[in-house]
Amino acid sequence: MKRKIVEISRNEIKDLIQKLENASLDVSDHKILKDILVSYLGLNDEILDRKASILRLRRMLFGSKTESSKNILKQFNKAGKDSARANSHSNKKGKGHGRKSASAYKSAEKIKISHSELKHGDPCPECNEGTVYCMKNPRVVVRITGGAPFKAKIYELERLRCNLCLTLFKAKLPEEAGEEKYDEKAKAMVPILRYGSGFPHFRLENLQDSLGHPFPDSNQWDLINELSEIVEPVYNELLSQAAGGNIIHSDDTNMKILSLMNIDKKLYEKQKRTGIFTSGFLSEKGPYKIALFFTGKKHAGENMEELLRLRPDNLSPPIHMCDALSRNLPKKFKTLLAHCLAHGRRNFSDLILVFPKECEHVINELALVYQNDAFTKESGMSGLERLGYHKMHTRKIMNRLKRWCNSKLEKKEVEPNSSLGKAITYLLNHWKPLTLFLRKEKAPIDNNICEQALKMSILHRENSLFFKTENGARIGDMFMGLIHSCNLNSINPFDFFITLQKNKAQVKIDPEKWLPWNYLNKDKFDN
Repeated sequence: MKRKIVEISRNEIKDLIQKLENASLDVSDHKILKDILVSYLGLNDEILDRKASILRLRRMLFGSKTESSKNILKQFNKAGKDSARANSHSNKKGKGHGRKSASAYKSAEKIKISHSELKHGDPCPECNEGTVYCMKNPRVVVRITGGAPFKAKIYELERLRCNLCLTLFKAKLPEEAGEEKYDEKAKAMVPILRYGSGFPHFRLENLQDSLGHPFPDSNQWDLINELSEIVEPVYNELLSQAAGGNIIHSDDTNMKILSLMNIDKKLYEKQKRTGIFTSGFLSEKGPYKIALFFTGKKHAGENMEELLRLRPDNLSPPIHMCDALSRNLPKKFKTLLAHCLAHGRRNFSDLILVFPKECEHVINELALVYQNDAFTKESGMSGLERLGYHKMHTRKIMNRLKRWCNSKLEKKEVEPNSSLGKAITYLLNHWKPLTLFLRKEKAPIDNNICEQALKMSILHRENSLFFKTENGARIGDMFMGLIHSCNLNSINPFDFFITLQKNKAQVKIDPEKWLPWNYLNKDKFDN
């Protein structure tokens, strides 16, 4: 129904109210009332859309603690056959916030303390009859100390001079002092602090100065640059491995590179694309997960093309998980497209305060899908078993949701151009890639793992604000990819970088043996 603005004076409104009370409306009054009601509906829709936009803006500016159904909805409806079955394996207590166990301190120095008076085999001083023996599990006590991230040691080498011939005799530097001012541990820690924890060089310089261990920011960059030459062969091998992944996730976020922004203003304005982005990729190849980052003017789809050029020709197209933006799609390579179900749900979670009944229904339905998927992971199902489980239990939930969406639009219960209508239309327009997990083995249901990986880039952007040059962005991307790939595969990145430095000659010759999941195999070292 076409909306139009109704121009009516206050006195005319009062007359209409009086006629309504007296039940004396004529035909011309019917038309006026009809136009007023239509305008009211249009105005109400505009207000709801503005309210929804404000809620989205608040989430963009301040973020949300979580997108889980239990936190989005005030009350989570657990009734119904599907929810009863799905919740039968999800009613577990959340993780607590107690102390870390001693086993969590994997890299801690272990100090064995013997009993001061007794040893294994001694007679018991309590009963004087038995014999004490060492228990398999000792009592464990954790103590944590603090200090500067980088600590300097000063070696004062004694010098002696002959008072007759003036010959100078110097004490020798101990072997543990090393030959370089900055050892392998210092070189390994700088990129981890900068690109893994978002600690800018100037902030680290100020911290070190305040603690009496100066470490200039220029020296920090020199160490990163030096280490980058050692790890680059491994990173290039990581690119090749990622290109052969069975599942590749991708997403974009904004970034700044000053050298690309500080060019001639007229030339900058004439360029077809002035935006700068960091594209994040997460490739799943067998049991391993590989994170990659590419910063520049290319979108995720264009960077995906560059990555797939390294893919062996004998491999079938990978599953490509991304959101529905066209810029995420590679144009020259075929993939099995999967869209993120979390993006579809997010459209409704943004509107929960505006359309509570409809949004609660959609979020509850999708919660059942996520619970089913969580159950397949907890049960350790294979890819084929997971696919069969989703076909049996999840397909009917998604089909039911699709019928509900179509019904809302066909019965005109929702305005297609309203914020709720757009959320429903998004699901229907992208239904096939949103439900790939119902047809393809191992297909993921969302892109959350890639969005989590991109947080490394966002952390850098929030703390360092920008990259200065394209080369700096390339090195930053390289270290972020290596550090996050180590984290994803439960590898200590600090030990990883130290080992690469100690074996840099072998790393250059055969980088595949020095990937994060391979480098701990000591039999591959040629010491």
